[in-house]
Amino acid sequence: MASTSRFIPEPKTAAIVGCPFSGGQPKAGVDRGPIHIIEAGIVTQLEELGWQVKFDGHHQFEEISDSLKEDPPIGILKNPRLVSRVTEAVANAVGGHAHRGELPVTIGGDHSLAIGTISGTLSQYPDACVVWVDAHADINTVETTDSGNIHGMPVSFLMGLGSKVPEYSWVKPALKTDSIVYIGLRDVDAGEKKILRENNIKAFSMHEVDKYGIGKVVEMALDHVNPNRDRPIHLSFDVDALDPTVAPSTGTPVRGGLTFREGHFICEAVYETGCLVALDLMEVNPSLADQVSVEQTVAVGCSLLRSALGETLL
Repeated sequence: MASTSRFIPEPKTAAIVGCPFSGGQPKAGVDRGPIHIIEAGIVTQLEELGWQVKFDGHHQFEEISDSLKEDPPIGILKNPRLVSRVTEAVANAVGGHAHRGELPVTIGGDHSLAIGTISGTLSQYPDACVVWVDAHADINTVETTDSGNIHGMPVSFLMGLGSKVPEYSWVKPALKTDSIVYIGLRDVDAGEKKILRENNIKAFSMHEVDKYGIGKVVEMALDHVNPNRDRPIHLSFDVDALDPTVAPSTGTPVRGGLTFREGHFICEAVYETGCLVALDLMEVNPSLADQVSVEQTVAVGCSLLRSALGETLL
């Protein structure tokens, strides 16, 4: 059942980093996502796949938000200090787990958290590559963001693109432009398209998924960032990559997304490489749909996590 991991020693330990955080975007409720996924039994489900699972409660960011008496915008960036301090705490948590040979499984929360998760991974595995599965490129800079919502900006912070924001001086621009690959893009801002083109960043939109099929796309994506299948992989999965019929309960749904199976295939294929060292599941928002849709989205989230950690159909 389990392919051997190149980087995670036996007995394999998955450390769940629960991040009930919504400060990178304006819609309430995404901070409830991790709580629902834990309540749905993900710890036991991963144990049944042969993982030792560490989960000692969700990270509580109240003390960070309480210590910030006020957090006025920087330019149009919303909650800039809160997002910086929370993501720095997440980077330390994820980096600590990675340092101990554990596989951090970060459950968000909004995708601004990836500033922290990927910083944490790169602190332990400087040559890691990132497979970013999302409807959105999340690579807006201070100059290109229309909304000021930092969940649309984490990749630019990780790469050091755009003007520097002093609050984020802790973020090392450690992610190289050829070390990330996108799958599932379909709602990309004009400014982001320009950034992707100018920096030669590899992206497979839904057009390529339709054209080649998901098997070929994943193979091409891995060939780009990990040609010898020997680099550590950080998989950052935004549930809005999936079509809203599959995962309706998310903040920025976009029609025409990945099917249930396409999403799972990506997770299965990454696991099969034996190179996975960190996993994010982001943007499950249980407040944005009816009860049935919420339960469906939470169940899909759990299922994706299981697939990325070794569950197979046979």
